[in-house]
Amino acid sequence: MNAPHPPKVAGIDSTVPTPAHTVAPVSPAPGAPPVPKPPTAPAPGTVLQDRLAGWVSDLTTLHELTERLARTAGLEPALHELLRAGAALVGARRGLVALEPADGHGPHTTLGLGLGRADLGHLETVPAGALPYDTGTAAEIVHADLFAEDGLDPRHREVAARLGYAASYALPLTTDAAARLGAVLWLYDGPAEPDGRQRHLVGLYVRFAAEHLARLLEVERTRACMATIAEELLPSRLPRVAGVQLAARHRTGPRGGGDWYDALPLPDAALGLAVGSVTGSGPSAVAAMGRLRASLRAYAVMEGEDPVAVLSDLELLLRLTEPARSATALFAYVEPALRKVTLAGAGHSPPLLIGERRTEFAETSVSAPLGMLACWEAPSVEIEAAAGETVLFYTDGLLHRTGDPMDRAFARLHTAAASVPRALRHDPGAIADHVLRTMLPDGPDSADSAEDVVLLAVRFD
Repeated sequence: MNAPHPPKVAGIDSTVPTPAHTVAPVSPAPGAPPVPKPPTAPAPGTVLQDRLAGWVSDLTTLHELTERLARTAGLEPALHELLRAGAALVGARRGLVALEPADGHGPHTTLGLGLGRADLGHLETVPAGALPYDTGTAAEIVHADLFAEDGLDPRHREVAARLGYAASYALPLTTDAAARLGAVLWLYDGPAEPDGRQRHLVGLYVRFAAEHLARLLEVERTRACMATIAEELLPSRLPRVAGVQLAARHRTGPRGGGDWYDALPLPDAALGLAVGSVTGSGPSAVAAMGRLRASLRAYAVMEGEDPVAVLSDLELLLRLTEPARSATALFAYVEPALRKVTLAGAGHSPPLLIGERRTEFAETSVSAPLGMLACWEAPSVEIEAAAGETVLFYTDGLLHRTGDPMDRAFARLHTAAASVPRALRHDPGAIADHVLRTMLPDGPDSADSAEDVVLLAVRFD
């Protein structure tokens, strides 16, 4: 006997299995917002992958910023780069860095980012110790809201309102070896402070920057020391001799070079002039320059009227005392009353005559530098200058710093001398400055070459 079939009710076929859902999905009405999906748990490893991606991004950013900082070769460019990179890391728009080495040997400087000279002047009016970079602390200093903070110096609050910043974040510039170098500070326009990730990144960057700044600081001090020594070995003032006016310009290269000039009064109202260059750079070249210049002064006093004899004695001294070194030199015996110049050169560039009617190089004989031959000797030449004319002596560093081939550099020098305005021709110092500006428009300190530059101008009345 067959089992009875279950009854059919309201058209429902009971043999069809019941669907898993209990409520049929309803299509949203037109214009209705979408129904949010229930949150899903992240897949295993996704959080770790995101964290690793963040770390890689941070390391890449630090690598790029530290590379840019390491490419800076000077102290001031490095400080500006520190301000820009740090502002990007902490999300600030302005900032300043105060370089004040704890040993007190300097240099001391304050630079701003987005702050003018007047703004820095206002900040300097805040009493010492009231600003984050004046406290000498070795930890970060956060002022998240200067105007809501208790205990803030009234002058600090006044300057902040004047300059339009409301929060600051400061870090010290310290190294293990050089102690405290200064501090760097970033300013926020409104209440703010860097989060933990930003503080970590900028802390790593500033520690690297402090080490780089310490190295640049030592280089800067060494350069300044070398420049001071070189300047002290040269005449502190030029002699006053009737009938002539003198002017000198000297720039020492970053490593310290051996270019020199000299001017000394001689018997019979004469004048001895010398320019020269010792090979090499650094302390040894500066010391050799000092010895050579002192010896030339002695020979000039004894036999200055014969420039060939002066350079012959100098060559013998150099060959006997420093056989591994060579030098170029030019010595001139000047008789102001006759406007006559007798000179001899050893591998040195010829002087340049500058006047109303002529601008030309003196025709000196070709000769080898001192120390290059077993016995040096070259004939002397005489120059007769007219009233108002200037004889310009110089070293090869002026030509090398242009970066041009020598023939083109000589042409540039001739053009620069010929273009001296008439109003400046009565002043030898103005003539030398015009030649320097024309030859090196970016300035002698920012030229491509690291060599010294010497100009010695003598104008005849």
